[in-house]
Amino acid sequence: MNDKIQEIIRESLDVKSRVLQDHRLLTLVGDIVTLIVDRFRQGKHLYFCGNGGSAADAQHLAAEFSGRFFINREALPSEALHCNTSYLTAVANDFSYDIIYSRLIKGIGKPGDILVGMSTSGNSPNIIKAFETAREKGITTIGMTGEGGGKLKAVSDYLIDIPSGNTPRIQEAHMLLGHIICQLVEAQYFTA
Repeated sequence: MNDKIQEIIRESLDVKSRVLQDHRLLTLVGDIVTLIVDRFRQGKHLYFCGNGGSAADAQHLAAEFSGRFFINREALPSEALHCNTSYLTAVANDFSYDIIYSRLIKGIGKPGDILVGMSTSGNSPNIIKAFETAREKGITTIGMTGEGGGKLKAVSDYLIDIPSGNTPRIQEAHMLLGHIICQLVEAQYFTA
């Protein structure tokens, strides 16, 4: 059993090591931090979406912005789009699960807002449709995927594609980079 546990930890460390050595990815994360800080200063909102474990991760990151990360400070305008279960189940039932996020972005998204879509495969139809709607509305999109980005790559303004095809390892790296983004946005926004 210990051997298997160690193997899984090594897999996680290997993915994170590849992220650490990827200059393009690290530069991209820095660019995203600057983007989010700038948009918050303009009064724009940050939205997150995902499915399954990625929905949980999206909600976690949205809470880090709207609640707090390291410092006690004012709330930042951030939310996960799946948290209204009455809306989610009604739209999925009455229309289609594929439009749960695009319909909401069409209704509440404003030009200049930011939409982060988390999909390990990059092929989630509801996130792709949300990104297409976001583009029509002038909303900046940030895809968080696994290696290559899948179909989400074509509709992402920024793409954080983790160099792995292993879903749990991708999600772990998404949370690592998500926490880094939260920490640096919070520090820059509230100290400048």
